[in-house]
This record gives sequence, C-alpha cells and structure tokens, in this order.
Amino acid sequence: MSREKRAYELVALKEIAETLNSTNDMDQMLNDVLAKLLQVTGFTTGWIFMIDNKSENLCAATYNLPQGLAANNQAVMCGEVCWCVESFKQNKLDQAVNIIECSRITYAITNKLGDNEGVTHHATVPLRAGTDQFGLLNVAEAGKDRFNEEELALLQAVAYQIGTAIKRIRLYQVQEQHAIHYAKLGDVIQKINAIQDINHLPLQAVSHIGDTFNWQHVSLFMYEQEQLSLRAHYTDNHVRKEWLSLAIDQGGMVSKAFHENRLVKQSVCDSNSCSSLSSIGIPPFSSAVAIPLRIRSRPIGVLFVSSQLGKQFDDYLEDFMYSLGDHFTLSVENLRVYEQRRELARMEERNRMARDLHDSVIQKVFSLSFLAKGAETVLAGKEPVVERSLQEIRQLSQEALKEMRTLIWQLRPAGLEHGLITALKQYGKSMDLTVYEKVEGVRELPRAIEEALWRIGQEALNNVRKHADTNTVYVRLIKTESRACLEILDRGRGFSQEKRKGKLTMGMLTMRERAETLGGELTITGGKGQPTMVTAVIPIATEMEMWEEE
Repeated sequence: MSREKRAYELVALKEIAETLNSTNDMDQMLNDVLAKLLQVTGFTTGWIFMIDNKSENLCAATYNLPQGLAANNQAVMCGEVCWCVESFKQNKLDQAVNIIECSRITYAITNKLGDNEGVTHHATVPLRAGTDQFGLLNVAEAGKDRFNEEELALLQAVAYQIGTAIKRIRLYQVQEQHAIHYAKLGDVIQKINAIQDINHLPLQAVSHIGDTFNWQHVSLFMYEQEQLSLRAHYTDNHVRKEWLSLAIDQGGMVSKAFHENRLVKQSVCDSNSCSSLSSIGIPPFSSAVAIPLRIRSRPIGVLFVSSQLGKQFDDYLEDFMYSLGDHFTLSVENLRVYEQRRELARMEERNRMARDLHDSVIQKVFSLSFLAKGAETVLAGKEPVVERSLQEIRQLSQEALKEMRTLIWQLRPAGLEHGLITALKQYGKSMDLTVYEKVEGVRELPRAIEEALWRIGQEALNNVRKHADTNTVYVRLIKTESRACLEILDRGRGFSQEKRKGKLTMGMLTMRERAETLGGELTITGGKGQPTMVTAVIPIATEMEMWEEE
C-alpha cells in the first residue's frame, strides 16, 4: 500500500470517527456516518440494515439510492429476503465481502422500477462490537462489480467503528431510559403517598401507575383466605373496583409470583397464560409482568401489569419493578399505622375525658348526695319542708350521678358500654338471635381492637340473621398476652363454596379490612350444609413493640 493511500485512509477513518462521536441519536448517527463514508471514499450509494430485532425498520439509513432502489418509498429495501440478510442471520458473514448478485438490485432492474444509474453490485460488511452483532453496511459504486482487498479492509475498519458507536449509543439510551423510569417512579410514589384513606388506596394507586407509565392494564391482587382477590383494575385509562377472587393456584403468572415470592416476566405470552386470568376480567395480553408485594419479605399480594403488545416490559429493570411493588406496600403499611395512631389518639382523648369527669364532676356530685343524705338524717321529723327539699336534692344528685356514669361509659365505642361479649349478645337479641357466649382470658383489650371486633361481630351476626336460616349463634372471645380472637359459629344451612369463590360480599370485605387494618386476619370456613365459622384474630402489641413501631 502506498504511503499516500495509507494517509488517505487514516484521514478518512479520522473524519468518520469524529462523525460517530458527534451525536447520541441513533438515526442521525447512521445517516451522517453513511454520508461521510461515501464522501471520503468516493462510493456513490450506500445503505445500512439493522437486523437485531431492536430496530423498528430493517433499512435504518440510506444515502443517494438510485431511482430503482428508491422507488415506491424504498419498497425494495424493506423485504428481508436477500442473500446478505439471510447470511447474516445464519452467522455466515464475518468480514467484508463482494456480493456477486444482489436480489434487490436484480428485482429493481427486472421490474423496471427506475434507472439504477449503473449500480449492479455492492459490497457488504457486518456491523458488530465484540460478540454483539447489529446489522450490515452496504456500499456500491456505478459501474463497479468488484471491490478490491484494500477497499474491503477499509470498509471492515469503518464497520467496527460503526458497531462500537451503535453499542455506545444503545448503552446511553438504556441508561437514559432507566433514568426516565425512576423519575416517573418518584412521581408515582409522591402521588400514592398523598392518599390518606386506605380504602381509596387500591383504586387510586393502579390509576396513578397506569397513567404515569402509560401501561394498558394494571391489576392489584391481595392474598385473602387462601385466595387471590382482585381489588382494583386499570385498563385503557379507566379504573374499576373489582372484588373477584381466584384460587391461590389458578392465577397463572400471578400465582407463580406469589408462591415463589419473585418477579415473573413474560415477553411473549400464549393463550394459556391469559385463560386463567380472563375468568375475572383481565383482558388478553401478549406480554406481562407480575410483581410480588411484600411486607418484611412475606408476600401479601401481587401487582400485575400486562399489555396486548409483545415485549413491552423488556426495558424495565427488575430492581425498578421490585421498587415499585415495595413502595406500594410501604404506603399500605404507613396508612395502617396512620389509622392506628388516629384511633389511638381518639381513644386517649376519650380516656382523658372519662378520667376528668370521674375525678372531678362525679366526686362532687357524690359528695353532694352524701351531704344531702346526712342533713336529711339530722333533720328527720324536725323540718318537714327542709327534709323534702333534701330528699329531692339527694334524688336529683343520684340521678345526675347515674347519668354521668352512663356518659363515661358512652365515651367508649358505641354499643360497648357493658363490654364486648355483652354488647354482641344484646345486639343478637335485638335481631331475635339466641347468643351463647364464652370468654377465655381476662386481659383488657385495647380500645381500637375492641371496637374492631365489635364491628366484625355485628356484621357476622347480620349475616347469620340474613342467610343462615337459624336463630342460634355461638360466640367465643379468646384473650391472650399476644392476641385477641373472636369466633362466631352458626349451624345453619351454610354457603356454597362455588358461589363464594367468584365474588366476596361487601360485608365480608369490610370485616376483613377491619382486621387487616390492625395487622390481623379474618377467615371464614364452612360449606353448604355445614357449620359456618367466622374467626377474627388481631395481634396485641406490647408497649415496647408499639414504641419501636412509632
């Protein structure tokens, strides 16, 4: 090789390298470098194929195509059937080569698509960077049917530069995309954290997630009594509240993510993947990801995201998906703690008022009654008018004392003036139910737990009255140092598991939410013709645990 030729090639490579490093836009880079290559080499036309399934168009860049190849919006360049593309896909191209006969050029000439301007052959060279392969660089020159070894070597060097630039830009684009994803995640977290009502959290959360990331379908499943309950569903910019349930092993990807406590992603889904979820209204999908929702490494549900298009979630990092799920569960925990603190503050205020009334007003009224009784005894038979007045004072003070004590009891949750079991028995009696009660343990329950069990018991008794076809109920309250357990049993006609499997009633869900708000759980067992048992178990935190939680 002459020194002048070598210097020319070095200058060409330098100018091409400068072009490659001038932008991070893939389309601009490919078109600019193709134009620069033809400018410094004197070749008349060129085109670049991207064949790694990451580009939308096969023909990613062209320059100065002859009329025959450019006809009909470059239709000849769009098909994938040609020798060079097939050879690339079969890993038969590893260096720059001459193409003896190009099917695209031949097709344009045969079908008289336009003037080919003397272009009959071209050279092709694979674009790669290390083990990554991206596509093909093709160049041609009018009247040239063969490229010499020096020209092919130059093309090979340029192709390596282009391949390296493609890899660099793709890495940059990936990092840029990840930054966008995490920025959007920050927006979603702020919106979810602004939700103040735990009952509104499912609907608003899936709506914020779907809108922010422009995802077609977002579904929230929560684990409840050996089932996965669909709490909320977002589809095509609309949110609907669902209360449908799936058996724990019939949820496909959702069940797998829950059981294995890990992210499950499918880039291309078949009909079998969709069938298990279609029964509860999840639309058919071609790609999906199931994110486990975890509290202290224990799964409590699954966030399921799907799309009718394939490979929609391949660009999202697993860490990003886990972060989305973890922040949602953190919001759930924060709202539960907020509800508990608010209830605790209310209970403390009631206790303070009760103490103040007991320590001041009741003592004074009691003293008044006592003094009236003493004066009445001293004046017995001596001053009838005064004696009658003292009797009236004593009677009024005793009535005031009784009313004040009743008022203090009423500072407790409504219906609990005489204790939980007594209140449930009276409530059942008001509905013509015979309640047989049993209490195990003597520990005093925190007010929040007592009120939650009272509301759960009320709803359970309502269900017995409406559906059980019996007027006898057995209620048992078990109190230990670590938990409170309320059991309500009836021996009525029971319920159908199949009917219950599809949909839970609002009352049942309300009972469950009351228990879960305090960190407990609620189970309902039974069947058609069998006794029905409603069991609510709520943990009782020690003072140290409550302090640590705060």
